[in-house]
Amino acid sequence: MSDDPNKLRSEADAALEREIRQGRKFTAQEALGRMIGPGSMKGGSAVPRVQEAETGIGTWLRCNLTDSTGALQVLLHRQLSGSELLLNNLDQPLLALAAFCQQVLASDYHLKELVREADVEWGRRMDERPHFDREGTPPHPDDPYTNDSVRTALRDVLTKISKVTDS
Repeated sequence: MSDDPNKLRSEADAALEREIRQGRKFTAQEALGRMIGPGSMKGGSAVPRVQEAETGIGTWLRCNLTDSTGALQVLLHRQLSGSELLLNNLDQPLLALAAFCQQVLASDYHLKELVREADVEWGRRMDERPHFDREGTPPHPDDPYTNDSVRTALRDVLTKISKVTDS
């Protein structure tokens, strides 16, 4: 053995670490932690920013979007997850949601597509045939997602977001 105290200490530390690890399973999280190095998460979140923003939007929609079946909520969340709008607003995900709602409301085509997708999602969830809006005919009485109802829901989302962001 060497007379160098630092070398003696590091050998003792290594022996202690080997003894601790001997009775423990090796996990993927531990491997990642070793690969990144000690102290890499100091001051940071263990959740990636994109996932944190996506979760924030999902939570906000669940609490603030009036949607009896939840299909529109799921659809809005799905549309925004990983979108360029969200990636450009990771620190303010509600601004991405507001921008998405504004884009949909600005285009009759996008609104009709969103309503159609909401009807499809509703049909999947309820295991029923969806009720699609048809030009020139009134909406089906049991259709929870019409052009007017989705337009109103998106406007409500924008109103609620503006109240939150103006505060």
